[in-house]
Amino acid sequence: MKSGRLFVFSNQNNKLLNLSYYKNKAGFFILFLLIGMLVIGNSCNSPFVPKPRGYFKIDLPQKSYQVFDQPGYPYTFEYPVYATVSKDSTFFKDATENPWWININFPQFDSRIYVSYKVIGPNKLDKLINDAFTLTNKHTSKALSIDDSLINTKNNVHGVLFKVGGNVATANQFFITDSVKHFLRGALYFDATPNEDSLAVVNDFLLIDMKHIINTFKWKK
Repeated sequence: MKSGRLFVFSNQNNKLLNLSYYKNKAGFFILFLLIGMLVIGNSCNSPFVPKPRGYFKIDLPQKSYQVFDQPGYPYTFEYPVYATVSKDSTFFKDATENPWWININFPQFDSRIYVSYKVIGPNKLDKLINDAFTLTNKHTSKALSIDDSLINTKNNVHGVLFKVGGNVATANQFFITDSVKHFLRGALYFDATPNEDSLAVVNDFLLIDMKHIINTFKWKK
């Protein structure tokens, strides 16, 4: 036996084994194993932070407007160039009260503003206003908030703009009138399951267009 090193002989072939060499190897393996266990232990004890849900990026067009001024219609306004206007001839499968109901369609966003028009003559103004508030309040079961703001423009257009928070079918609605002859209501709907988070960007974008429609709205005599 040499000083400083430990040797033994194998019982099978009497080969010389260096035990100090294997002890060093075993020590290194145990140290590596302990470090790995500490790393795994720390990662398991770290608080879990869920990632926010992601949504597809939506490309928004540039704002630009055109005039809606069709013969026979009792109103005119400006609407986006990326929208189309179509005549709405049915209301829940029934014929509309008059031929001046329209849809302002936004094909890029699978959405539209349903516009209904009524002549105040055969209807009482108070009833029309109450009906508009009732239609908005139908969303209260899912609405987180309902904010309303008064509308008064230089074109003798008065009414209320509603912004409804939560997973509701229509987040942006309004009604306008001249208080004498004309009454019109608009509501923005999407061809999708209501989701406030996923629709927020488009809702805010189209709300600007809705306000532009209101601010450029004019009654015809």
